[in-house]
Amino acid sequence: VLALWKHNLTGSLEFILLGLSEDPELQLILFALFLLIYLLTVLGNVLIILAISCDSHLHSPMYFFLFNLSLSDMGFSSTTIPKMLINLHAHNRTITYAECLTQVSFFFLFGGMDSLLLAVMAYDRWVAICHPLHYQVILSPFLCRCLVIVSLFISLVSSQVHCLLVSQLTFCINVEIPHFFCDVPELVKLACSNTTISDIVIFLLGIILGFFPASGILYSYYKITSSIFRVPSLLGKYKAFSTCGSHLSVVCLFYGTGIGVYLSSTVSSSSKESMVASVMYTMVVPMMNPFIYSLRNRDIKKALWKIVRQIT
Repeated sequence: VLALWKHNLTGSLEFILLGLSEDPELQLILFALFLLIYLLTVLGNVLIILAISCDSHLHSPMYFFLFNLSLSDMGFSSTTIPKMLINLHAHNRTITYAECLTQVSFFFLFGGMDSLLLAVMAYDRWVAICHPLHYQVILSPFLCRCLVIVSLFISLVSSQVHCLLVSQLTFCINVEIPHFFCDVPELVKLACSNTTISDIVIFLLGIILGFFPASGILYSYYKITSSIFRVPSLLGKYKAFSTCGSHLSVVCLFYGTGIGVYLSSTVSSSSKESMVASVMYTMVVPMMNPFIYSLRNRDIKKALWKIVRQIT
């Protein structure tokens, strides 16, 4: 039975991650599945990074942003999966206060980076299709670096604000979190203290890192679609839109699963449904991104084959 007295967060406080299942046999299957997902995520994103680094033909703004997206995806997966694998293997569901704060910090750092980088990449596609003659001038190396640095700065501020919010919460000792990682909305729900300010701040940060980038992506694709419809030939329309195919697929996957996580946590009372949606968001999406870009992008495929030939 959980103690009913309030306890300020200290190094001695531990959270209990209930995880996806308590069945030992199912936990073994989940361990193998999530280990495979993590290895594929790391391998896929490392190959994308190597391909872009080694091939001079890929030293363009679009691939510069993809390079950073791959780094962010690896960080996003590494925030939650390794700890979950350790807990599954050791049959230990606890996570310390320090580990929880670290997880919260990196989760919002890399999650925010993903969202903002996808918006930046949508802007890149808009300039490439609507202003092709001025593409290299508008998206200069300096501007590209600035866009990534600003994205990193906003994400870092957001992660530290979330970390500060959690550190100010008061919990009953040994709190059971119905999740496989330290999910901030779940922590806020379980707090013994007043969470009105935390709820407001989390909502505002959600608008900054979710609504604004999504609005920028929608506006970019509205301009892209308008420009493509003015192309007279069907082949020209196909070529123009095919350059956006990979990015659009990743955007739909990222924001689709993100909306699924939000709806499952607010509409549904079942924590299992929320966890399944979070698995898609935190594990499947980072794993799929490199495959989407490598399968749909001819230049990436050529660069990857060069690497394979060099190794063999």
